[in-house]
Formats: sequence, structure tokens, C-alpha cells
Amino acid sequence: MGFLLPLSLLVLLAAAHPGGGSAPRRWAARAQSSGGSSPTPSETTAPFWVRLSPKFVAVPPGRSVWLNCSSSCPLLEDSTLQTGLRRGQMLSGPSWVSFQLLDVRAWSSEVHCFITCAGVTRGATARINAYKPPHSVTLEPPVLEGYEYTLRCHVTHVFPVGFLVITLRRGGRVIYSESLEYFTGLDLANVTLTYALRTRPHDLWQPVTCHARLNLDGLVVGSSSAPMTLTFLAWSPTSKALASTSIAALVGILLIVGAAYLRKYLLMQSRA
Repeated sequence: MGFLLPLSLLVLLAAAHPGGGSAPRRWAARAQSSGGSSPTPSETTAPFWVRLSPKFVAVPPGRSVWLNCSSSCPLLEDSTLQTGLRRGQMLSGPSWVSFQLLDVRAWSSEVHCFITCAGVTRGATARINAYKPPHSVTLEPPVLEGYEYTLRCHVTHVFPVGFLVITLRRGGRVIYSESLEYFTGLDLANVTLTYALRTRPHDLWQPVTCHARLNLDGLVVGSSSAPMTLTFLAWSPTSKALASTSIAALVGILLIVGAAYLRKYLLMQSRA
């Protein structure tokens, strides 16, 4: 009977904890399952892009412009626009905002758009240029000095001069072209291009034209002059004065020679 008491105690413990060894395993399984269903990071914390379009705009002074600021952020929190230009209307959607800028007169302006998504702020930049096409393009009559024609082209009231290209053409072919990209002024300007063209026989009676072109990042604005013709009569004032003097001297010599012959003839007639 002595060994029956420990055996009875063992049976009672087994009855009090049915399936005794499986409980810790079931708890471990529940803990693993709970850890597997933990929330993943929100999509809004992932990188997102911001675009401001168009990135470049060229307009005549006084015009209005619409810019669209869009983003890949699914839950846009805030959007701001930084610019020195006057603002007009504003339209918005779930992931975009459009701004109207009025009476653009600054020659070159940067516009910055910032969008905040899940506490992160990113931005994009656009540029607006105001431009003024040439008021006039005038080619002076060619002047012949020695063996060279002097060609002088005037371009008036144009901006921005740094985007201006002036081209001279003879009979449809380019004889000279110059870009004024080194010019950094911020005002309307008048530009004069002077070019010396060496004369050749086939240049005579050829039309020459001057062309002014603004190339504003794809937008091309241009104007041309009336054609001028290369002739032998296109002498400079100095050449004209020299030619007049030469002609006057030649006429004087002819008159003297003619008078001498006439006198000799009259003497011969009187002796006869």
C-alpha cells in the first residue's frame, strides 16, 4: 500500500491538466500567428514624386499661365506654391493642384510647388519666361568699300536678347549667323549687327536678307527684313566722292584736249 499514494497523486495531477504537454505548444502557435498578422508600413511612407508642368513656359508680357502640380501621393496632406507672380484661380483634385498666374511681366521667373505626404515634403520647379518678338528687322542698303560690302542689320525692341540669333542670307544661303547668348541684360534692347562681305562676281544682283530669331527652349519667334540687292552702285560716301573727283578730272582733261584740237583745227583752216 505504500506505493499507492504516489500513484494516486500522479493520476490526480494528470486529471487536473488534461492534454498537459500540448498547452504550451498551442500558446506558442497563437503568438506566432499574432506576430504574422502585424500591420505592414503604410504606403504613404514610401517615396513619392512631385511634378510641376509645364516645366517651361514662354509667353508675351501680360499673359496668364496655368501650372499643374501633381504627385503620386495617395493621401495628399498639403500643397503650397512659391512665386513672386500674382495668383489667380486654383483648382484641385485628389493628387493634383492647378494654379493660375496672372499678368506675367517678369522676364524670367521660377515657380516652386511643394507637396506634403505622410509628413514628408517634396517639391518641383518650373520656369516662366516673358518674351517680346522684334518690333522691326531692317537691313540697310549694302555699301561697297573697296572690295567689300558692308551689311548692317538693325533689330529693335526685342527680349530676351540672350536667346536671339541674327542670320544674314544671300540668295537663300546663310553667309553669317551670330548668337547673342553672352548678353545678359534684363530689358528690351535694340541690336545692330555689322558684317563685311567680300565681293565676288556671282554676288552681284543677289538679294540679301537679315533674319532675327528668338529660340525659347523650343518656341521659335522670328522676323525678317526686306531684301536688298548687291550692285556696283553701292558705293560708300568716300568711294562716291573719289569717283566724282575722278570723273570731274577726266572730264577736265577731255575738255582741255578737245579745246587744243579745236584751236589747232581753226588755225589750219585760217591758213588755208
